[in-house]
Amino acid sequence: MSHTELNDEANASKLESLSVRLDEAIQWLADAPNYAKPGKVRRVFDAARRLLMVEGGCAVLESRAAQFEASGVFNGSDWMYPQILLPALASLSLKSPVADTVIIEAISELRLLAIAMGDFDHPAMSAEQAHHYLTQVMALNLDLLFGTPSEAEREQQGRLALATRLLLRHLAQRIGYEHVIDQLVDEIWRILQQRPIQVDNIKKMVTQIAATRGNPDIDLGNSGQGADRLISSLYGTTQACREDPGVVVYQERLDSMDSGALQYEASGFARAMHDTGLVSPYHAVLVRHLQNQGSYLLSEALGLSSTGRDCLLCYDDLVHAIIKEGIFAQTAQGIYGLALMLERGILYQPPVAPALWRQISLPLSVYSKERLTLAYGYEPSPRARLLEGVLCMLGQPLGVGQGNNPTCQSARALSMWAYNDPDYLLQMVVWAARDDEIIIHFEGQPISSRDSVSGVAKELPFDLDPVSLIVVPHLDRIYAEMGRRCIGREGDPHRWVNPEFHGWWSGRGFRINVDVATGKLDKLEDFLRHFYASYHPYYNGNQPLIHPQPAGIAVTDSAARFIGWHAITVLRVSLDPQEVMRVYFFNPNNDSGQNWGDEVVVSTAGHGERFGESSLPFEQFASRLYIFHFDPLERGELANVSNEELQRVIDRVHRSWGADRVPAKELQADPGV
Repeated sequence: MSHTELNDEANASKLESLSVRLDEAIQWLADAPNYAKPGKVRRVFDAARRLLMVEGGCAVLESRAAQFEASGVFNGSDWMYPQILLPALASLSLKSPVADTVIIEAISELRLLAIAMGDFDHPAMSAEQAHHYLTQVMALNLDLLFGTPSEAEREQQGRLALATRLLLRHLAQRIGYEHVIDQLVDEIWRILQQRPIQVDNIKKMVTQIAATRGNPDIDLGNSGQGADRLISSLYGTTQACREDPGVVVYQERLDSMDSGALQYEASGFARAMHDTGLVSPYHAVLVRHLQNQGSYLLSEALGLSSTGRDCLLCYDDLVHAIIKEGIFAQTAQGIYGLALMLERGILYQPPVAPALWRQISLPLSVYSKERLTLAYGYEPSPRARLLEGVLCMLGQPLGVGQGNNPTCQSARALSMWAYNDPDYLLQMVVWAARDDEIIIHFEGQPISSRDSVSGVAKELPFDLDPVSLIVVPHLDRIYAEMGRRCIGREGDPHRWVNPEFHGWWSGRGFRINVDVATGKLDKLEDFLRHFYASYHPYYNGNQPLIHPQPAGIAVTDSAARFIGWHAITVLRVSLDPQEVMRVYFFNPNNDSGQNWGDEVVVSTAGHGERFGESSLPFEQFASRLYIFHFDPLERGELANVSNEELQRVIDRVHRSWGADRVPAKELQADPGV
């Protein structure tokens, strides 16, 4: 027997022995009462740690994913809820000097791998979500995947530094090495098509790809070719910064350029910015330099059309003040927000320009400064960070995300105000950032965010853009207080809360297709006919939607199983380029491209969507809708929708989130339901 065969046999024997010990430890933990589990989990961790050090051990741990979950190994920790985990934090856990943190992170990643490969059905996470998460984890840890442990890692983690690499190698082998980089690049482009405000994680991924491709010890073959545009948009956009010389050297080069060379730089940065939605730190250096070169070159650097250029010329002093106070290498993303804000022409609304002048010199409260500094650091100033956030939100109102927080109502409100009522948004920012208090009236009575004790979110969120970071905690408490004041009323509280919370343009008419008391479907056909009559151009006299309207959807996973209720905004309803009637809506859930099962796949590009919009064919959207608002003074006749079309929508409801919500009387009438 060869030496290799002897090693393989010894390894197989070791794996079998360790697997038995792991199974015993899992069973011991599973049999323990909840109060005793913390004391029993140590044995599971020890067995898992030993397996992580052995070739093939990760496969053993992956195959026990369901048993880990059922035994309670994640109880009482953040890992208990895989849907809230952040890929960016996985890197910190995998590099932690605390062995237990590394082990529970590894077990969690292998659980997600089992979900992604279809071997484990998890009620809170779909295979697509797990796959997406793991792709990001590997992207953010390419150094662990392809590199060798550094001396610092070996000092801090010991042999566990090797275990993390075995783990990531196993993940890549299961998903496919050749796809890790390529899928990541495709994923980045897919997310960027939605033009989110928060792009820090995307920039980290691009940086990691650039570092990996530049490492001569790592052979990626033909993978990652599509990353060139992403990398160059951040680090080598123009000839003068092609080799990523650093901002000091780049500034020196700008000082020696004539107007022709500066125009070349300006147009190059503008093309890259509007192509990707990412802004290079070098772009900020250029924009600050061009303040003394005239409005034409500044307009070129912002990539403005005639609309934006006219707005820039009308508000030249304001734009220069914004750049001086808010645009730095660290806040370069504000340039994209500024350009899109000028393109929207909202400065022509009388209150907006003076409100922005106020924002530029806004004194921040001590608490607001601390929040912004904790989230973004000391440089530049907290006020500059907040100004960057304001520019991005006004320029990209559909790029607002809720982060990993149950604050979709507040994120939707910020987006709606930025989209529809920007001066109101700016007033909210002032109240929150300067006064540490927002007051909104509910049915004539003031509600103070300072007096409202708690909101929907259990902890203060930090994974948000600067405006949301400051404003959302206040809105969340007010929203929750409005809900509390509706306790005891018959029906769903959103009937009263949404118009008071979001604005006068939210329709006072309200329809819901679920009986709040029982959770069963209620008058579904009437609900759908009314929705068609209110929103479908063929049934509402071809009346376009004037103001964005709040709505509620029943979110389902890729297997069409009910996940939960979610707040969205209906933006418009129109024919797409393929002549299909579609509903275009805003989803604050960070990534709007989702598979909701039963062939209902949300689109974010390719069907006439504008940046930040999601869309579905009207029938498919109606099958996931459970709440909508309308103007009760408009015509309210039920639409004469064909029975065939209506039945298709109803069947989709019954096959998905409404499967266990069909009233008993309907089941008796139609036993086949």
